[in-house]
Amino acid sequence: MRKDAIVLLPFAEYWWFYLAFTALVVFLVLFDLILFHRKARAINFREATALTLGWMALAGVFNFAFYRYALWKFAVDPRLQAIPGFDAAKEAKDAALQFLSGYVVEETLSVDNMFVFVLVFAFFRIPPHLQHRVLFYGIMGAIIFRSIFIALGSLLLGYTWVIWLFGGFLIVTGVRMLFSGGDAEPDLEHNRMVGLVRRFVPVTNELHGSNFFITREDGKRFATPLFLTLILLEASDIVFAVDSVPAIFALTSEPLIVFTSNIFAILGLRAMYFLLAGAVHRFHLLSYGLAIILIFIGLKMAWLNQLFDGHFPTSLSLGIIAGVLAVSIGLSLAFPKAPDAD
Repeated sequence: MRKDAIVLLPFAEYWWFYLAFTALVVFLVLFDLILFHRKARAINFREATALTLGWMALAGVFNFAFYRYALWKFAVDPRLQAIPGFDAAKEAKDAALQFLSGYVVEETLSVDNMFVFVLVFAFFRIPPHLQHRVLFYGIMGAIIFRSIFIALGSLLLGYTWVIWLFGGFLIVTGVRMLFSGGDAEPDLEHNRMVGLVRRFVPVTNELHGSNFFITREDGKRFATPLFLTLILLEASDIVFAVDSVPAIFALTSEPLIVFTSNIFAILGLRAMYFLLAGAVHRFHLLSYGLAIILIFIGLKMAWLNQLFDGHFPTSLSLGIIAGVLAVSIGLSLAFPKAPDAD
């Protein structure tokens, strides 16, 4: 039996890990909400920096604990030890690098998605002290939808044609982004999702504090612009997940690693938004870097893995992704966008 022909961390055996991780996520979200953000308030740059670094550190601690567990488990698992040439230490290290790669890719793609967040908040004139409330519920919805996408992806990727399809989709998406330069802005005024919500739910023109819905004196219930903002953020994240979930599956075939790395990246998304919201326009060349990363990941999924006996080296993948990201950010800062270029 070949190592790349099996799943090292199958759901049937590690269902308890998914359950424990989900409980951890719920605890972290409630802890963050109750301790730091019980009241609606603006998040300043200093606090956003501390929270961003805290979430990254937490992901690092989890990855180290995951590596130590895999190092022990792979060495005592008779199913894996029966595979000729199986090296528990090497596979545990590779699993940890796959988590790190998936986390970096998800965080990198999230930066591009934040531009949409900035536009949506500006369009609906959502004040800073209410933005965290919208993002909190948006992150909860993102976790649910990502879990569904990852479960479907783990089932579909058992078919070779799906791997080719996902790989080709990532390549096409990257090429389109490369030639567009990420300059196309969403038309929120004529957005179909907004129009659909307004068609079925009456919406007020003004905010009513932190309420998503209000009830008028005649008993009629209205949605507020805060609710429309939440709907648009959820819709943009679903579109975003269509790229990001296959991208991480291109880096690892282990659903557990895809799930944990993806969710950890999402948990830190709120803090990263408040950290980068004011500077996101400075990274004007980042979209080109993301396009190159998507093309590389698509090639890895559809072609490069087969060239390397079923698995392109994870450390090399991580190095390429980190290198492209560093170059695109560095060039953005070295050659800032002209003020009249917008």
